[in-house]
Amino acid sequence: MLKKLPLSKNLNPHVSVDCVIFGYDERSLKVLLIERNGNEKKHKGKSSSNKALPGNLILDNEDLDTSAKRVLKELTGLENIFLEQFYAFGNPDRVRKEQDMEWLKSIRAEPKARVITVAYYALVKINDYETMPSGFAFKAEWVNVREVPKLSFDHNEVLEKALSVLQSRIRNFPVGYELLPKKFTLRDLQHLYESILGKKLDKRNFRRKILALQLV
Repeated sequence: MLKKLPLSKNLNPHVSVDCVIFGYDERSLKVLLIERNGNEKKHKGKSSSNKALPGNLILDNEDLDTSAKRVLKELTGLENIFLEQFYAFGNPDRVRKEQDMEWLKSIRAEPKARVITVAYYALVKINDYETMPSGFAFKAEWVNVREVPKLSFDHNEVLEKALSVLQSRIRNFPVGYELLPKKFTLRDLQHLYESILGKKLDKRNFRRKILALQLV
């Protein structure tokens, strides 16, 4: 059983951060998921899902940005990457599955406390980083965003919102360039946009719009 986090660590039981880390491998858009240590019991004939986004409670003496960077480093080993806050999730019914509550009881001092999470997203080149899971993260892996299984808590909703924000931003801002090498072709850029948007784009229309934005 995992050791509960002590109250002396000054963890705030009501506020957490979740990190949606998008990566691109020149073929598909992926997201970094962790697999939690802990409860492996079966519920109603199905194995409990321990896959989740990297996230945890904040410390009372740190701001949200600092907390997001700390949590990400503690669980995945990733550091020195740009994180941008994009949304807050405060549904009082965020813990909907029995196995999630059992896991919280094994690791938190106040497992039934209502938690509001502030979510961050980042864009990284997968080959530039090596994940080193630790803490309650048994494993960290890149998963195609179109093939993500059911996640713990409301993390599927968090991921869906992050992807929606990313899709909106790339239409007007060059945020997607963070996923490409320094030198790339318009074809490479179109493949990236198609991976993010989840649909094929007309070649001529795409190139005309990109050139009109004067981004390349």
